[in-house]
Amino acid sequence: MAVDTSAVTGTGDGAGEGKPTLKRGAIGLAGVVFMVVAFSAPITAMTGNLPVAVGFGNGLGAPAGFLIATIVLTIFSVGFVALARHITAAGAFYTFVSRGWSKIPGLAAGVMSMVTYMTMEAALIGIFSAFTDQAMTSQFGIDLPWEVYALGCLLVIALLSHFDISVAAKVLGVVLVAEIVILTLIAVASLIASPDGMSFTSLNPMTALSTNGVAGGVIGLGLLMAFWSWVGFESTAIYGEESKDPKRIVPKATFIAVIGIGVFYTFISWGVIVGNGPDKAVELASGADPFQLLYSPAQAYLGPWAVTIFEWLVLGGSFACALAIHNSAARYLFAFGRDRLLWHRLGSAHPQHASPWVASLTQSGVAAILLIVCSVTKSDPYAELFVLVAILATLCLLTVQIMSSISTIVYFHVKKQHPETASWWRTLLAPVVGGLGMLLVIYLMASNMEAAAGTASESLFFKMIPWIVLTLLFGSMAVALILRKVDPVRYARIGSTVFDDRPEDVLAADRA
Repeated sequence: MAVDTSAVTGTGDGAGEGKPTLKRGAIGLAGVVFMVVAFSAPITAMTGNLPVAVGFGNGLGAPAGFLIATIVLTIFSVGFVALARHITAAGAFYTFVSRGWSKIPGLAAGVMSMVTYMTMEAALIGIFSAFTDQAMTSQFGIDLPWEVYALGCLLVIALLSHFDISVAAKVLGVVLVAEIVILTLIAVASLIASPDGMSFTSLNPMTALSTNGVAGGVIGLGLLMAFWSWVGFESTAIYGEESKDPKRIVPKATFIAVIGIGVFYTFISWGVIVGNGPDKAVELASGADPFQLLYSPAQAYLGPWAVTIFEWLVLGGSFACALAIHNSAARYLFAFGRDRLLWHRLGSAHPQHASPWVASLTQSGVAAILLIVCSVTKSDPYAELFVLVAILATLCLLTVQIMSSISTIVYFHVKKQHPETASWWRTLLAPVVGGLGMLLVIYLMASNMEAAAGTASESLFFKMIPWIVLTLLFGSMAVALILRKVDPVRYARIGSTVFDDRPEDVLAADRA
């Protein structure tokens, strides 16, 4: 472990060279993959995002949209994992950008990622509460305030996250396997039935670039839903510090997650469209109950039991996603606390479980406050809290991904680090193409924000989203510049902790 101890003041309060560490070797490849795929929440993405793409975006071209997103994100991942092979830390993008590029954009990348994950947990608990309320009312006639379900979800997540990451990974693994099984059964049954005949048109990439006859359809919205469904895949790097062999596991987990999720999304969306028939699929997706896009073939080809199980697995999927997000947020808080940019106790590791327990409890408190605000303001936990936070989160993470692409180029081709890894296509062309792809998605999102937000587009929060993103980005950079001048010791701590890195990397990063 190489740690920049020159940036640390005081005696430190943890393991390692004056800094606390999370439990090394807590999870293997499967555990990291489970955490990341659960973050993407396949069943929630298919239930919530696919109907928007089919009903209001590119119609039967939605599966091809997922295919295009898979290609773009895979190209981005080539440069991302090249950097991950040489920089390992719980801060992920925060540390990547700080050491790969400079501490000034690095602080911005860290703040944007941290705020994104911190707010997303409340959003996912919100959608979990909405799904639970619907299931309990329809199946048992129980009608309780959504806040009751939110509180229960919040407490369970806090409890599971108190222990080392392997506990959460096991829970997520069970939920994820169940999600994959039910979605696969629906898709396979739909393809076998194929009432209008087997059609491969939806898999042609050109169909993603057309509305395919959808009245009022917006191509950009369809592609946006595809990319939106991948939010969280980059969190593989967050668990590098706790994985058994981060230099091997993080790159493998990233490619498995990106390509695996992409192939799965493409297959499921294609099966659902074929199972309903193209015309009926668009009709159901744009109707009063868009969930019927999946529920209809499930009931027709598998039976009512499949719909019942599906409704409960949607709850499991949103819970798993909230748990994965909580762990990501806690590790960003931990990284900032360990570098003493925030309250130093946030960087404390539990003496027994080696978990970021103070950061985790803090994150639970932040999520609770956001949920209380949602309750007091009478906001809809799904239509407003979830949707608007998801838009904010996607814009922030896409911006940070572009910064990560720039960092890869600077690290390997400007700072000339690790020439054995650098290559014109892996660390130069791939980051350029991936970064441009992210920029395109930001444009698509900015152009279709009102359509994506729906009824929530009239709220004050929606109107503030662009300003929040710009403030987080440029405000953080301004803070870094101020720190460099008035508090050079604290400035030196930005992105100061890395593991399994070479000493010369640390020195090069400190000069940035």
